Amino acid sequence: MMRLSSINRRRLKIFRAHRRGWWSLWIFITLAVITLFAELIANDRPLVMVYKSEVLFPVVVAYPETKFGGFFAETVYRDPYIADEINAHGWMLWPPIRYSYSTVDDALGEVVPAPPWWMQSPEARCKGYAGGTADKNCTLGNLHWLGSDDAGHDVLAQLIYGYRLSILFGLTLSLVSSLIGITAGALQGYFGGWVDLLAQRLIEIWSAVPSMYLLLIISSVIAPSFFVLLFILLLFSWTALVGIVRAEFLRARNLEYVAAARALGVGNRRLILRHILPNAMVATLTFLPFIVAGSVTTLTALDFLGFGLPAGSPSLGALLSQGKTNISSWWLGVTGFAVIALVLTLLIFIGEAVRDAFDPRKGTGAITR
Repeated sequence: MMRLSSINRRRLKIFRAHRRGWWSLWIFITLAVITLFAELIANDRPLVMVYKSEVLFPVVVAYPETKFGGFFAETVYRDPYIADEINAHGWMLWPPIRYSYSTVDDALGEVVPAPPWWMQSPEARCKGYAGGTADKNCTLGNLHWLGSDDAGHDVLAQLIYGYRLSILFGLTLSLVSSLIGITAGALQGYFGGWVDLLAQRLIEIWSAVPSMYLLLIISSVIAPSFFVLLFILLLFSWTALVGIVRAEFLRARNLEYVAAARALGVGNRRLILRHILPNAMVATLTFLPFIVAGSVTTLTALDFLGFGLPAGSPSLGALLSQGKTNISSWWLGVTGFAVIALVLTLLIFIGEAVRDAFDPRKGTGAITR
């Protein structure tokens, strides 16, 4: 078991004393873990089923409809005919929400965008179409808890999948861009001289490029996807930490312990990785939550403008765009705004706690927020 040093124990204690940041971290982790298993929470396929004494797992295996007496290559388990056939020869275990992010509910009793279930009439919300004639009663999984969009997609399912996609995109972009930025800043600050001078001029030129306009142009030419957007945004986001790491290395390379290590014959690679970088990471780590928040905001903005992920992808920005298009369907805009505000608030509070934890002037008794 790895033991923490005294200074890291002090930082952890200060972080835990920052109540707002500590609880925000746990809420963020809990939501992230839950949405990682989105297919087990919101899906239009049963988790497990028994049909004619055979145990099947539709959530991971795509069975043809011919297996259940149908005619098509893909089984629609929400079809009353298929549901009646399966229920007559076995049973199905559905996830809590019987919709995926792309499921079109063509049996809605309301005009799309449909309001949340508690705003619908009893006749519209309790049609029992998702379970066949054997399921005439209204079930919780069939209800649209947060309504539907103008295509008949369940809003809550879109939020679950969209939250996962936004967090994974933001974390991936932040980690990769931080790795590149830290490497570039470390090399600049350690070697200095012409290396630092040329690299700084190139970064200044690259930073002067209007990145958002260029992103819009590239996104309109290249078919957008998760990895295409990740690569495009990575071209401009890696410069965020270069200045911080460079300044730390410029300061630390002239300190006595670095000069002593160099006099003892320690190589440049070991000096950078073992002696200077850990100290430079103190200032760097405080910016990571804010960089993640910026990455999530950028993806949301691109999706809102229509230059982000492909149409039909679970996206918080697309949900906000639907709220703008359908002003009278207030639940679309309010729901999208609430989730985005929650994500950014949690990340900001976590960033504040990390900043205080790495601040040597802070004491554990002074942090009670």
